[in-house]
Amino acid sequence: MALLDSLLLVMIGLAGGIAVGSGLVAFLTVLDIVPRLTVLTQTRRQIHWYEWAFVLGALLYTWADFGEWVAFFSPVSTAIVGFLSGIFTGLLAAALTEVINVLPILAKRIRMESRILWLLMAMVMGKVVGSLFQWLIFITD
Repeated sequence: MALLDSLLLVMIGLAGGIAVGSGLVAFLTVLDIVPRLTVLTQTRRQIHWYEWAFVLGALLYTWADFGEWVAFFSPVSTAIVGFLSGIFTGLLAAALTEVINVLPILAKRIRMESRILWLLMAMVMGKVVGSLFQWLIFITD
């Protein structure tokens, strides 16, 4: 029975990773996020730096998560990292405001224009169920 539970957890983790990873890749490629960021910041020549930052950041933080790294930073360095993260988030939000019609694009790509309400409800319910699952199963243990 323990083997069956472990296999189920592996399958759930793999499915979640594939879903999140493919969603991120679709988000970055379909909406041209990196080129839009370079246009907003007027750093078109450095587009390869943005791409490598995404790839290396994903690899580094996946490795750090699996290795359960713990780091202690001074308040000043934490403030600097927070500041840079805020700048990145702000730039990403600015790029998204240009393409605010994300759901219609997604619905058109997967040929579900007539069912966009169902697509939206599926996303909302998935988020609610996932959050409840995390809080009720993992946090309350």
